[in-house]
Amino acid sequence: MSKKYLMGIDEGSQSAKITIFDIEGNIVCEGKAPLRPYNLPKPGYVEHPDDDWWNAICKASRNCMEKFEGDPKDIVGIGLCTIRCCRAYLKEDGTLAQPALSWMDIRLSQPYTHENPDVKYIVASSGYITHRLTGEKKDTIANYEYGWPIDVDNWKWSDDPEAYKATGMPREMLFDLVMPGDILGYVTEEAAKATGLPVGTPVVATSNDKAVEGLGTGCMGDSTVCISLGTYTSAMMEGKENLKGTSYAWPKFSCMPNKYLYDSNGIRRGMWTVSWYRDILGEGYAKLAKEQGMSPEEALGREAEKVPVGSDGLMTVLNWLANVDARYQKGIMIGFDGRHTRGHIYRSILEAVAMTMKRHVTDMCNEVGTTINKLIITGGGSNSDLFMQIFADVFDIPIVRNEVNGAAGLGSAICAAVAANVYDSFESAVEHMVRIKDTFTPIAENVEIYEKLLPVYSEITGCTDPILKKSYEIFD
Repeated sequence: MSKKYLMGIDEGSQSAKITIFDIEGNIVCEGKAPLRPYNLPKPGYVEHPDDDWWNAICKASRNCMEKFEGDPKDIVGIGLCTIRCCRAYLKEDGTLAQPALSWMDIRLSQPYTHENPDVKYIVASSGYITHRLTGEKKDTIANYEYGWPIDVDNWKWSDDPEAYKATGMPREMLFDLVMPGDILGYVTEEAAKATGLPVGTPVVATSNDKAVEGLGTGCMGDSTVCISLGTYTSAMMEGKENLKGTSYAWPKFSCMPNKYLYDSNGIRRGMWTVSWYRDILGEGYAKLAKEQGMSPEEALGREAEKVPVGSDGLMTVLNWLANVDARYQKGIMIGFDGRHTRGHIYRSILEAVAMTMKRHVTDMCNEVGTTINKLIITGGGSNSDLFMQIFADVFDIPIVRNEVNGAAGLGSAICAAVAANVYDSFESAVEHMVRIKDTFTPIAENVEIYEKLLPVYSEITGCTDPILKKSYEIFD
């Protein structure tokens, strides 16, 4: 009997990743392609250049399939996960009518205005890629929330005409919606030529990328939280209902039909700031790290390991991309003196991520009335033992890291497994496909330092905001 395989597509803010898994959740092979830098035509506008979403998926997919040694016919399903809160405007034939909008683009917070006569359809990123892969005008409902005329309680387009007026989106410009785990369509011959994927393979709906990550980590139950270390860094936990009027626990569609996920407030440029710091060190540092057989991040991690807990008082505020209602806020590093090195700066950034997320997770849990006893960390940053230990010490609870930290790819594959009847439920698929790799426990003396530092850290913006408001008037 031939072996079955599952594919997960995970396209985020910085790259497209394609992974083939066996049905036990083990990685068989993978391919990756970077997305190009954003176009920034004017302040607040953030666009993806040309056909970058599709081109990156094609490149990553071909790379993955070239490595695959099995029979392509044994790939029984492809789960599709793309970045949330983005938007594409399509022509009648499904190609882009204008540049796709990043989740950072301020136009996404405004009603749609029909100014381009070529625009026939308005879709999320997942809808566009679905159409390129299958030719179908369908998408997962679970990637449509704020800014769309959606009925979140009933998982469908709204029946209220006012919802379409408020968003500026008539129903005829929107794709039909299906549930996570449903088949969107099948890979066409044209898509197969572009991607290397086998013709006729089912393409399966997932959810918004954070919910797919949550599924791929096995984040279930009301005492478990998952932190996703991405360009946008946030925390999530399983929810029981579509909460209303919240400030810290934002209900989202889950990756399981008719269930919800609570999303914390987050860091709009979380792991992006780590990459920013790496990049400004320049090619010289990258070359030095390579000579030592390491990536720049690994070399920085080695230096940061030698830095005392708390970075000798150097504190970083991660407002490299402020919220639209507080655009005067900026990134801050405060507390420099002659002791501080690049290792201090790097550790300070990691500590800032952990301390900021500690505040957001605490706020979320307090609002829903729960206490966590397990924290899962996912994303590329979880490869760092130093970063994992910082999280354990800041949160003062055990922190776990899974065998597969590319959780969105695994979550996509889990959806494909359910659609292909490899497993009869999402819960069963998670049980068979998700496994913990290791656990980090808090170090008492480190916990004590962070408990003293956290109140100080939380007061920084209250002191700096008045100054930044004044400088904003000059430079922005």
